[in-house]
Amino acid sequence: MPKAQARFIFVIGGVMSGIGKGIATASIARILKSKGFRVTCVKIDPYLNVDAGTMNPVEHGEVFVTEDGMETDQDVGNYERFLNENIYAGNYLTSGSVYLSVIERERALGYRGACVQPVPHVPEEIIRRLERAATQAKAEFVLVEVGGTAGEYENLLFLEAARMMHLKDPARVLFVLLSYLPIPVKIGEMKTKPTQHAARALNSAGVQPDFIIARAAVPLDAPRKRKLSIFCNVREEDIISAPDVNNIYEVPLNFEKEGLGDRILKKCGLKSRARDMKDWAAMVRRASSAKKEVKIGIVGKYFGTGKFILSDSYISVIEAIKHAAWHWGQKPQILWLDAEAYEKDSHRMEEELSSLDGILVPGGFGKRGVEGKIKAVEYARTHAKPYLGLCYGMHMMTIEFARNVLGMQDANTTEVDPKTTHPVIDVMAGQKEKIFTKNMGGTMRLGAYRCRIEPHTIAAGAYGVREVKERHRHRYEFNDEFKAPMAAGGMIISGTNPESGLAEIMELKGHPFFVGTQFHPEFTSRPLSPHPLFREFIRAAIKE
Repeated sequence: MPKAQARFIFVIGGVMSGIGKGIATASIARILKSKGFRVTCVKIDPYLNVDAGTMNPVEHGEVFVTEDGMETDQDVGNYERFLNENIYAGNYLTSGSVYLSVIERERALGYRGACVQPVPHVPEEIIRRLERAATQAKAEFVLVEVGGTAGEYENLLFLEAARMMHLKDPARVLFVLLSYLPIPVKIGEMKTKPTQHAARALNSAGVQPDFIIARAAVPLDAPRKRKLSIFCNVREEDIISAPDVNNIYEVPLNFEKEGLGDRILKKCGLKSRARDMKDWAAMVRRASSAKKEVKIGIVGKYFGTGKFILSDSYISVIEAIKHAAWHWGQKPQILWLDAEAYEKDSHRMEEELSSLDGILVPGGFGKRGVEGKIKAVEYARTHAKPYLGLCYGMHMMTIEFARNVLGMQDANTTEVDPKTTHPVIDVMAGQKEKIFTKNMGGTMRLGAYRCRIEPHTIAAGAYGVREVKERHRHRYEFNDEFKAPMAAGGMIISGTNPESGLAEIMELKGHPFFVGTQFHPEFTSRPLSPHPLFREFIRAAIKE
């Protein structure tokens, strides 16, 4: 008997970006998993970048790093958090990576002298990658999120690949249009016309949606549902209302109320094998019932885009704080604190930081805002405020300690000051040539590495095991030449990579919680299993 092939569900946006395609994709995946099916997700970005590693976080949002070291779009983080399992490099596609493969194959005579064309050769490469992702995950369902919106030039070849897959085997492919229904303030009525146009744009690419997920500020009413059904050629029961929610983790539960999971299975001729959303529903109830607030300040620099704050730059950090706060029955209040402003205004810094329960300095690159971050670290150390430093945040805490405790006045990272006489943080071996030759894409220390935990430390108490694996994204590291003076002053290395000796975790003795990690623990925090270091950071903040 031949092995059953995976089914593919393409999620395509309409009207505008930023309305939650990633959350919708992850939510559908969560529902299908809860019904007993093996599910994975694929993100397609239409950019010519080969991966997300060189993209500006203010423009594109967070770069999420997978277990096997791929720098991806932030939605891959959503997939991992909703599915509570890892997503790997093969599940992330960009136009750049696909074109590169096609061109490399052409150069190697892989097309046997054929004239290589955008169609069919590019869609064929896309299809090959999607099938491979399904095989590697042993998936029965593959949710494929197509970046951009219907009608854009950039994603046409991806839609062409989806059309070709549907043409070959219609039973294996479903299409979901996630579209926005605005309610203009001066009109006061929900408008379906933009979604009608989005459906027609999708039709023009040869794709007919099987479902429409109607995003709006409020639930979709019956007249609007009928109108969409008539003009978009979609059955009323296949139009799913998706109103705004306070907590993204409510979305799978809302979709289930609309019967989306069962409708998908019916179209596929399948029956549910299980119904297990109990843990998920309990987590959502715990989050919504939390009343006591814990106030955490994030001191960073990737916030501003014009007059708006782009929290997506640190989306995994935000979610990890939420997971840990909900674990303790707390309601997280997250404040965005501008490191550059602290360089000019110490009074403002003290006023803002004094009101916090905990201080966090996330990852980052470059000189901007460094001195403000160091000032915030000093405040946390001297005022016994719980502090968590992530990657660059660990660098900042070691520099602050070297300067203000050990008396090394010009202590710095060579990323900021190559001429410092106290390079507490220095470029990693093997990275200098890459920086010099500008070989920057995909060349950092990336992915999961082992970390051996020292007993009788905060890290040991958090993890409860002797060794873990954590994900990295960096070129600079703690300089071991300063290990002895740091330890003598009370700043110890509590986690080390056993192969390289790299300092993975550093912490300050005698402080309630003053911990920095070279890795990014936020990448592996999940709503059903908060990361141990975030969990203990929030516990210390509650006690503060």
